[in-house]
Amino acid sequence: MLIAKNLSHSFDYLLFKDVDLEIHPKDKIAIVGTSGSGKSTLLHILSSFLKPKEGKVLYKNKEIYSLKEKELLKIRRYEFGIIFQFHYLFNTFTALENIQAAAILSGKEIDFNLLERLNIKDIINQNIQTLSGGQQQRVSIARVLTKKPKIIFADEPTGNLDKENANEVVDILFEYCENEAASLMTVTHDMEIAKKFDKVYVLKNKRLIPWE
Repeated sequence: MLIAKNLSHSFDYLLFKDVDLEIHPKDKIAIVGTSGSGKSTLLHILSSFLKPKEGKVLYKNKEIYSLKEKELLKIRRYEFGIIFQFHYLFNTFTALENIQAAAILSGKEIDFNLLERLNIKDIINQNIQTLSGGQQQRVSIARVLTKKPKIIFADEPTGNLDKENANEVVDILFEYCENEAASLMTVTHDMEIAKKFDKVYVLKNKRLIPWE
């Protein structure tokens, strides 16, 4: 479904080089590594938000950074779902309005059973700015799943959650992938969470290698 070939990227210094990765339907992939190793940068490249210095990212056999902006926006809207570390929710909206925005843009309906499982059904009419970090995180996850994406890219999706909620969120994401034949790729510092994934890679010494 998605293939990365020979990805290299740098800012003032080289983050990583010659990264190869394939994401197939129902894959659940975790990437771990030390702070500053480039995990989030790699996720942003794979999810179409940052063009790599070198290499290619192909989605359905098309190089995404060669697409016209209109085609790329269509993929972001209908095919990719991104759970950002810093949420990027609309601060003047309620939780429900944030989720409705995603539903309208993608032409999908809100699953209120999902909101109940994420433990946000009772706070959906509150303004986003009144919610805790963990509640905002779960609203962000609901917003992404409402779109019914084919690939979910998640940057520390359980970072603001306690252990019980973190495990529940991972279970929900895994179930979604199985039910929708979708894929999940996450970066995380939490090895207990990473161990739940089918495939785990570590970004170390500027290389992406299988974790053992």
